Amino acid sequence: MSSAIHAERLARVRAELAARGLDGFVVPISDEHMSEYVGDYAQRMAWLTGFGGSAGTAAVLPTKAAVFIDGRYTVQVRDQVDGSLFDYVGVPQSSVAEWLGANVSAGQTIGFDPWLHGIDWARSLAKALTAKGATLVAVDKNPLDAAWDDQPVPSAAPIAVHDVALAGQSAVEKREVIADWLKANGIDTTVMTALDSIAWTFNIRGTDVSHTPVGLAFALLHADATADLFIAPEKVTDAVRAHLGNSVRIHDRDAFEAALANLKDRQVAVDPDRAVAAIFTALEAAGAKIERHRDPAVLPKAIKNDVELGGTRAAHVRDGVAVARFLQWMEDVAPQGGLDELGAAAKLREFREEGGGLVDLSFDTISAAGPNGALPHYKVDATTNRAIETGTLYLVDSGGQYADGTTDITRTIAIGAPTAEMRRRFTQVLKGHIALATARFPKGTRGSQLDILARQYLWADGVDYAHGTGHGVGAYLAVHEGPQRIAKPAGGQAGTEEPLHAGMILSNEPGYYKAGAFGIRIENLVIVVPLSIDGAEEDMLGFETITFAPIAQNLVETALLSPIEADWLDAYHAKVFAKLAPGMSDADRVWLAAACAPLDRTPAALAA
Repeated sequence: MSSAIHAERLARVRAELAARGLDGFVVPISDEHMSEYVGDYAQRMAWLTGFGGSAGTAAVLPTKAAVFIDGRYTVQVRDQVDGSLFDYVGVPQSSVAEWLGANVSAGQTIGFDPWLHGIDWARSLAKALTAKGATLVAVDKNPLDAAWDDQPVPSAAPIAVHDVALAGQSAVEKREVIADWLKANGIDTTVMTALDSIAWTFNIRGTDVSHTPVGLAFALLHADATADLFIAPEKVTDAVRAHLGNSVRIHDRDAFEAALANLKDRQVAVDPDRAVAAIFTALEAAGAKIERHRDPAVLPKAIKNDVELGGTRAAHVRDGVAVARFLQWMEDVAPQGGLDELGAAAKLREFREEGGGLVDLSFDTISAAGPNGALPHYKVDATTNRAIETGTLYLVDSGGQYADGTTDITRTIAIGAPTAEMRRRFTQVLKGHIALATARFPKGTRGSQLDILARQYLWADGVDYAHGTGHGVGAYLAVHEGPQRIAKPAGGQAGTEEPLHAGMILSNEPGYYKAGAFGIRIENLVIVVPLSIDGAEEDMLGFETITFAPIAQNLVETALLSPIEADWLDAYHAKVFAKLAPGMSDADRVWLAAACAPLDRTPAALAA
């Protein structure tokens, strides 16, 4: 999209702000549920700036504007956002508050939509602006919505029941667990706003957000195990009503704010990380007694039961067959030329659909050739689409949504002969991946304590990667799920200090990115499992790898692997073959056997 279009949109927003007596406005990538991935109607920052990432913020003043992005998007933002219209500001090195503080004038008024920001963010920014003599005000109607002529409307698609045979626990049982938590803490009601928490708690799924099977809704759960669900009535079928039962009262989604006014004098739990500022304001105005607590569905949702784990293991086998077939196809087709990123992504989806059971992708496939692979969260489109050429690396990060599980896998392959640098960096990434996959750690260990295992071999060469090493994954839910995370403790990233519990699913995805040249990432999903160790004096945990697809052996510098690491790769590939071969044709199995053959450890190979 041309810079002229975004210049015109920026001018329209500024005119709308001036008409409302505002000198500035803050535009996040968010919705009323503080979601990471949002529906098309909530893509306000993308509409205004052209930025296509999943995390970021924009700020608009009368003569200046800025976009705020983290290290994952340093290159991408420059490709997508016109630097003559918006300053590029890196976070956490800087922040919206710092930039506005340096650019506002005394007496100016900055607006924000209280349905798109958290309460602590709003209070912190208000304090920073007050110090400059400026004022932060909440708007009743978002000015971007007035300027956005063809803004999509929220999805009206019906929601569906997620069967207990897949969920492993009934919605009634889940509400009772939450009710017990409320009673134990002396709380009358909890406000639930996170879409995946609502989907999990009520055993429902929807299609309102691309690639995340959730429905737009709010909920109030009470200590008597009843609930109020606020959702557009046309989305609720007779089957869903019967599933929810009489203990769940259904209201129009638009009635949610008014319902908060009825909680006067009640002890109400609200999650400040997931509930927007407008909810806190409404509860305070109603005279409710607010208690800050994490959404009580977050942890039990993250700790999967045996049924959910069994389902996700099965989904990963089907998904692995599709990925392996794609890798074989790439090996045959890519060196011939004529293939591009969009064509490869479409073919991978085709293989997944042929495998059966695919409901959706779990995110937009990152199909990245050559220098595009150096963008960790690259999103291919008709403008950026690049040919897959001989002598380059191709990185594909993809996943599927199946009724029994959510998958997420990254593989990096060489098109033609890889360079020595590519092989060295790939092997360092692989060594870090193995170190994390084989980690043993005592119960209570945090994700931040494990992150260095995956980075150590890159750090030894003075290089690193600017994203976390592992994120939580849902069970036919969000591909990015909290509260668990494996990442550096710096920067205030949520989840890095969350203890890991048996039953959690996380990704293991170290990488390396050389700007303008190539990117490398190796990603499998793992389950946290209890370990039985002879003579152990602590309750110990480890990881079970559940993603199965070949890892490119022509990118492995065998001499850099220790015997233990080489053994791990051979054992992993033996499992890949055992899991996937039964679902493949005879011809495909021949290819798979070669891709999963033991490493060549002859002296000549080690010296090469």
